[in-house]
Amino acid sequence: MIDAAPPTDDDRALAQAVLAGRPGAFERLVRTYQGLCWHIIERMVRHPDDTRELCQETFLRVHQCLHQYRGESALKSWIGQVAYSVGKRHLERRRIPIADAIGADEDGLAPAYAVSDGVDLQAEHADDEITLLLHAAIDALPPLQRTVLTLYHLEELPIADIARITGLAEGTIKSHLFRSRRQLRETLETGYGVAA
Repeated sequence: MIDAAPPTDDDRALAQAVLAGRPGAFERLVRTYQGLCWHIIERMVRHPDDTRELCQETFLRVHQCLHQYRGESALKSWIGQVAYSVGKRHLERRRIPIADAIGADEDGLAPAYAVSDGVDLQAEHADDEITLLLHAAIDALPPLQRTVLTLYHLEELPIADIARITGLAEGTIKSHLFRSRRQLRETLETGYGVAA
């Protein structure tokens, strides 16, 4: 099990500065975490205008609820959790399913797969055309799988942080990562003739 990233002194100091109303503190928080917020929400909703609006809503909620940040995890994880809940609520309002049902094994339990299957998709598909095909295949994934894949591979968050952000069990995160990679590999191999 990978432990969640611990909070840093900088996390606590930034949160305290924002709560104290110090000039420029909230702007610094937004600049620091706007990329994370955009990655999470954009991967979930796939619409630039909605993404912009939901990112603004996320930082409004962060500003309103920062007093609830206890410093038990990294500020990045806490803000990611707020962004995820805003994106999830948006999808629920629009009745868009966030994930495909996870297949169960013969015991009726969702399978837990190892996260690392030895495939580095980005390195293997460095060619521009193949990279475009890969991004198209990622875009075709359900919102939850796109988001988990983005958090793990682009934001390089540990599984424990992704679990904290999404509220899902670590085994479920691993299962989504496994299924996403398998689906991407199949899509690239069958649909585009690319060996993944």
